[in-house]
Amino acid sequence: MKSQDTPFEGGPMDGRVLPVLLGMTGHPPKTYRIPVPDPDGGPPTVLVYRRVPREQSRRTGLVRGWKYTYDPEAGPGGGIRWPWSKPDAGRSGGPDDADG
Repeated sequence: MKSQDTPFEGGPMDGRVLPVLLGMTGHPPKTYRIPVPDPDGGPPTVLVYRRVPREQSRRTGLVRGWKYTYDPEAGPGGGIRWPWSKPDAGRSGGPDDADG
C-alpha cells in the first residue's frame, strides 16, 4: 500500500507530519481519528482531524496535496450514509425542519 507524509494542524498534533495510508483513489481518508488512552484507565479520548486541501494549482485548480486540521466539535460520526438511510436526529434542513 502507498502512504503519503501528511501534515497536521491544530490541536495536540500541531506541526507533526505522519505517513497516512492512501485509499484506492490515491487520497488519504476524509477523517483521521487518533485514540489517546486515558491515564486513569477510563475510555480513550478520540482526536478527530478533517482532510482539507493543502494547496491548489493556479492554472487548473486541482488539489496538489492534503493536510489535516483539528476538529474539536466532531461527533462520533463515521460510517457510510446511504441515500435511503434515515436522517440523523441532530441534522436539520429536512422537510420536517420547523425553521423553514
